[in-house]
Amino acid sequence: MSPAGDGGTTGPGPSGFEFLGLGALLAVAVILPLVVGIALDANTHRGPLFSLVGLLVGVGAAVAVTYKRLRRYL
Repeated sequence: MSPAGDGGTTGPGPSGFEFLGLGALLAVAVILPLVVGIALDANTHRGPLFSLVGLLVGVGAAVAVTYKRLRRYL
């Protein structure tokens, strides 16, 4: 705990654990839709269509998660 008694934060920015959690969320947000898209491509034989859609959905989700988690510090 920091001397100020605020649970370990040392400044106005996010802590290392918040960044660790954000990294895990970003990995899931990008990888999960991409894997679903790859599986749909394999089952429907539509080429990279669903993979690209999954990637775009994942990147959009990653941006939204990042903004939601870090907007209080902006």
